[in-house]
Amino acid sequence: MKAQWELVSRFNPKWLWAPAALVAFYVAVSWPGWRHEAAQAAGLGARMACSCRYVEGRPLGSCHDDLAGIRWMALVRYSDDPQARRVTAAVPLLADRSARMKDGFGCLPER
Repeated sequence: MKAQWELVSRFNPKWLWAPAALVAFYVAVSWPGWRHEAAQAAGLGARMACSCRYVEGRPLGSCHDDLAGIRWMALVRYSDDPQARRVTAAVPLLADRSARMKDGFGCLPER
């Protein structure tokens, strides 16, 4: 019983803040880069999915596999607005972009 108490008494809970602080620092430093890469992935996804959907005439579900293997593309989620002929691509919590089909020009990104 004494050996177990010694092991418990050696554990110092005030050192638990160190790993949490390191993780928080890593996230804080990496966040701008993650947002930039997510915005690029969402923009590429919106443009390619819009072309797939409205130029090629394929269903939106089949367009997702065209960009498989590219970094960040597994996180991109797509939504379709058939009335406006617009596809929106989003990386949750980080970025979203949309592209709209314009006759004579193809799919153009929206600001």
